[in-house]
Amino acid sequence: MNWSQLFTSTIGKKIVMSVTGLFLITFLVVHVGVNGCIFKDAIDSSDNGDMFNRAAQFMARNVVIRIMEYVLFAGFFIHIIQGLVVEFENRGKRKRGYEVNLGNRGSKWYSRSMGLLGTILLLFLLLHWWHFWIPSRFTHAGIEEPVLLSNGFIGHDMFSLMKATFSEWWIVIVYVLGCISLAWHLMHGFQSAFRTLGLHNKKYLNMVNALGIGFSIIVPLIFALMPLSFKLGWIG
Repeated sequence: MNWSQLFTSTIGKKIVMSVTGLFLITFLVVHVGVNGCIFKDAIDSSDNGDMFNRAAQFMARNVVIRIMEYVLFAGFFIHIIQGLVVEFENRGKRKRGYEVNLGNRGSKWYSRSMGLLGTILLLFLLLHWWHFWIPSRFTHAGIEEPVLLSNGFIGHDMFSLMKATFSEWWIVIVYVLGCISLAWHLMHGFQSAFRTLGLHNKKYLNMVNALGIGFSIIVPLIFALMPLSFKLGWIG
């Protein structure tokens, strides 16, 4: 398979989606680890977001991470665009529906709704960038005066920005719905990526499926708890 076929053939598009999908799964692990630092405030109220702000400050100052951010964004858009292209092509090839609707006996509803879930996640992602990434990297809108961190550096008070952002119920609800969409998307995408790339066999199939289900539940749940924790006053 040459490079042009990688982006034009059906199997090539699925391979690209699988590779970018696994890359984005790795990002989710890092992202949930960094953002999870906000929960230090629930254990030690004197922390006042310092641990999270230090982690955010490290991510903002590290040149390698800054470069990888743009690689990540490219991965997001390639993954989503390829997914939508495959979805539309599959619908175009089958003008008529099946005479017998097998429903969940044929495939799970979320595996049949990857295009819809991906679109919801794209809209959620754009909102997330608007709330946090763009202010932290460019406009600094809504960010209070720089704070002195416990590591001796001066950094943006991203903890206060999160607290202010999640003070509105509609934003919290949108984020929670985004996390639910992420969970369903991962439920199919995690094991599908391994299967497309041939990185599993019958011996490890159950392990991959169990790992995928656990990841699809735990990671989105932690993300969803972040806006809820701020709004309900558990932290901040």
